[in-house]
Amino acid sequence: MSLDTGSTPLPELIDQRPVSRFQYGVITLCALVMFIDGFDTQAISYLAPHIAKEWGLSQAVLGPIFSSALLGLMVGYLVLSPLSDRFGHKRVLVVATASFAVFTLLAVWSGNVTELVALRFLTGVGLGAAAPSAIALTGEFSPARLRATFVLVIYCGFSLGFVAAGLAVGWLLPHHGWRSLFWVGALVPLVLVPALIRYLPESPTFMIRRRYDPSRVLAVLRRVDPTLDDTWTPSAVAVEDRTTAGRAALSSLFTRHWVWGTVLLWLVFVINLGEFYALQSWLPSILTDLHYPMSTVVSATTLTTVGGIVAAFLTGPSMDRLGAYGTVACVYLAGCVFVALTGLALGSPVWLLLTATFLSGCCVSGGQKSVIALAAVFYPAAMRSSGVGWALGIGRLGGIAGPLVVGAALSAGWDPRSVFYAMAVPMLVAGLVVLVLGRRYST
Repeated sequence: MSLDTGSTPLPELIDQRPVSRFQYGVITLCALVMFIDGFDTQAISYLAPHIAKEWGLSQAVLGPIFSSALLGLMVGYLVLSPLSDRFGHKRVLVVATASFAVFTLLAVWSGNVTELVALRFLTGVGLGAAAPSAIALTGEFSPARLRATFVLVIYCGFSLGFVAAGLAVGWLLPHHGWRSLFWVGALVPLVLVPALIRYLPESPTFMIRRRYDPSRVLAVLRRVDPTLDDTWTPSAVAVEDRTTAGRAALSSLFTRHWVWGTVLLWLVFVINLGEFYALQSWLPSILTDLHYPMSTVVSATTLTTVGGIVAAFLTGPSMDRLGAYGTVACVYLAGCVFVALTGLALGSPVWLLLTATFLSGCCVSGGQKSVIALAAVFYPAAMRSSGVGWALGIGRLGGIAGPLVVGAALSAGWDPRSVFYAMAVPMLVAGLVVLVLGRRYST
């Protein structure tokens, strides 16, 4: 029996139905993009020392090589992600994936630092543009009861890309050189692009807002529910939030209703990314200086990433069932305790240190994924790509500052335990900010 949905709001149309194979396919494609994004972002960390050795470069030159892609990511998040409001999530995602694939491929033939830095910057721009659109599409095709879970799942693809980059380096680098990693990082997304063009749908919200032919919108939604009747006619009322109607997505972030929530969310992103990059950057050095064996250093650092992946499978369902704001706040408040315990565990038996770093990773790396899911829940569909993109872009300021602040503290004579105790305080602040955010905006 066919279903006449009339003017049923688009979110309800998704929410009231079981998740279809088509929706799982959309989420899988977005997760693959995030996986490649993570692979390409992390691979250069392993390759830069080998490039420097081959080209006879000093260690000082590694900094621009590392930071060029990170700067490009920020540009992609801040400048290109809002373009999805004009051109659509699918178009931005396809073009961004193709562009970072092409620039990664061109890096195979780079012959000097200037060329490599420029290509890594352009690669980063593409990587930064792809992620918010992937998150936005996942959020739009996810029912509210599973939205946080699905966003966390695709962002786990990003972390798995980090892990895969390390494994690929071990397999390919000794036998085929550093250029082989660029080949992999380019060819895999180039193969994926035709699948994105063929199987990834455009955002129904975007199509309705841009007054596409209703039959095109219906064709997409029939892949979610084949029983939709021909009499169903989409209207702007079905998808518009009253606080965003008639405005561009980017400008909507700064309207009276959303501006304080946007600023508070940015603060949490800045804190979390500062903690994440400080932990990833300095934990290996701190443990090495404390004369831990390299196997312990590698295990402890890896466990921070693994902890984040494990946490995602717990926090996602909790956000959907028990409440997004309360869950994320608990993650950060627990992180305050576990980061401090990591400092206390320095010099303790190895099993205790590894346990502490794993639990810290659950809250720091897991918190990073959780706050992205929170942003996807916080913003309505029409604002989601711009909202997530700008939060990630502004959060990069914390990612830049975090390692610098920890480095300055260590240079000033702080002992490592004190550094970890100090790092626990911002986690407490982040938890309290999320509670305030939830009190003001949760429904």
